Amino acid sequence: MANEAVFQLAGKRVWVAGHRGMVGSAIVRRLASEDCDVITATRADVDLKSPDQVQAFVGDHKPDAIFMAAAKVGGILANDTYPADFLYDNLMIAANVTEAAYRQNVSKMLFLGSSCIYPRDAPQPIPEDALLTGPLEGTNEWYAIAKIAGIKLAQAYRKQHGCDFISAMPTNLYGRGDNYDLNSSHVLPALIRKAHEAKMAGASQITIWGTGTPKREFLNSDDCADACVFLMKAYSDVEHVNVGSGQDIAIIDLARLVCDVVGFTGSIVTDTSKPDGTMRKLMSGDKIRAMGWAPTIELRAGITDVYSLMVDSGLFTHPAPVT
Repeated sequence: MANEAVFQLAGKRVWVAGHRGMVGSAIVRRLASEDCDVITATRADVDLKSPDQVQAFVGDHKPDAIFMAAAKVGGILANDTYPADFLYDNLMIAANVTEAAYRQNVSKMLFLGSSCIYPRDAPQPIPEDALLTGPLEGTNEWYAIAKIAGIKLAQAYRKQHGCDFISAMPTNLYGRGDNYDLNSSHVLPALIRKAHEAKMAGASQITIWGTGTPKREFLNSDDCADACVFLMKAYSDVEHVNVGSGQDIAIIDLARLVCDVVGFTGSIVTDTSKPDGTMRKLMSGDKIRAMGWAPTIELRAGITDVYSLMVDSGLFTHPAPVT
């Protein structure tokens, strides 16, 4: 069985590519208890879009394992505004790191994808084998195509060169270090910021995109990091593995939950001129649960934690709500 494979992290040199991002930073935190030497690099150290720089970096630092968490990310608006950037940047990052991992004899690599790889009308909950069975959701297809290419690169290098490269597909993530820029953020941090600013301004309402009826699944980035470390140590096979919470929530109900945590008591208005995106995107977590992993951070508790952290950091200059 695939889950019988064991890769020890203790004593290894481990590069977390994209360590400043939400997921990468969570993986760095999680690795603190694994007795390994964590390698990180800023964009000034290595441009992941440059094959020569990536080859040189991996050759010089000689990691035993790589968590490939680097990516250009953003919400619907960012994907629609910068399609070439999302496709090119993410293709190059995936290709360069994968090729360098092969050329420099890295023992193991985990490529981190996204649930947007699945068809718009995939069965719910979405199993891993739904990949490439139908058209993608048009609002983020550029990012999705690049991530699909990353999965296929890992599979191709495994097939042709025998590389121990695996892929994990997380659901919608939130957590420490999230992006709260309303022009480029995902739905949950955008809702947190909108609710907070409305509360601070004494506004009577906030507006959310679309009808509010689409359902989304959310996972805390610290849970995602724990799953990635689990898979790095315990999984070695061709197929990618879904990583999710196993529960979804309508966007309008998510908005109500966020407002409750933040303490905003005004109304929520839907802007139906804006797109909904995929109506439902719940991933099947049967595969990773059968291996013995499950998330531990409940959604309300996770939102409360990140909102408190934002207040404490000074990004949100308002006392945290009492919950």
